[in-house]
Amino acid sequence: MRTLKGRTRGFVTAVIFAGLATSGVVAKAQLNPETNKIAAPLEPLRPGITADGIFARLNAQNELRKAALRDYTALRRYQVADLNGEVQAEKVGRMEYHAPDQKRFVVSSETGSGMIRRMALNPLVSNEIEAAAAKKQRDSSLTPANYTLELIGEQQVGPYRCFVARVTPKRSEKYLFEGTVWIDTHDYAIVRIEGHPAKKLSFWIQRADFVRQYQKIGKFWLPQRDETLVQVRLYGKSVVTIDHQDYLVNGETNSATPATARQTVAWGKGDAN
Repeated sequence: MRTLKGRTRGFVTAVIFAGLATSGVVAKAQLNPETNKIAAPLEPLRPGITADGIFARLNAQNELRKAALRDYTALRRYQVADLNGEVQAEKVGRMEYHAPDQKRFVVSSETGSGMIRRMALNPLVSNEIEAAAAKKQRDSSLTPANYTLELIGEQQVGPYRCFVARVTPKRSEKYLFEGTVWIDTHDYAIVRIEGHPAKKLSFWIQRADFVRQYQKIGKFWLPQRDETLVQVRLYGKSVVTIDHQDYLVNGETNSATPATARQTVAWGKGDAN
């Protein structure tokens, strides 16, 4: 039987992550920001590149990918764990997407704390489904209406050449973020996002740092892994991860494009990339 201390700690974790999930932060998150640093040096920006030009090309390419994406399903694994890697709760299933803005999650297994699943992971899944609605996509998309871009250079992220930009939200809202984005120089799609919420989540959550990484599935760029590192007042740090695997896109089984397939491979932001 769990001790009172253990039950209390589980309850606190559940309450904290319930607030985090409802804020929309975890759904925008990948890899541990403290351990997944990019080794390549930042290099000067090539001539003629402007923030307005980046915005225009990025959004034009995103619209083309969005128009071509009819549907997909993917295996999802949601976890809450401590920094020692001990999993406190897990939910696994398939996420189904149907254009233009419908999502449905079918659970295949659940383990760990039922309280944390109910109070944290269930709201996290529900939040993503709600955020798929067209209005919320517009509210949170990386556009001049929502953000300003400050180009700071170019950087090699593995095999991908990227423009690097600091991103500042124009409003303090839970679906917006402040941080850094890496944009593929060939396809004008996002390779990686690092940041934190534009709006403070609660008194208890002192900091929530996230990273998201994308993968190319056929001609589309879809989430690969999300991770949010949360600093909680009087409690410490915990981690929420989402793994996205085994995509079936537009009725076809697709594997991620090999890194060696071309010199510059596009990554994208959002489900319709």
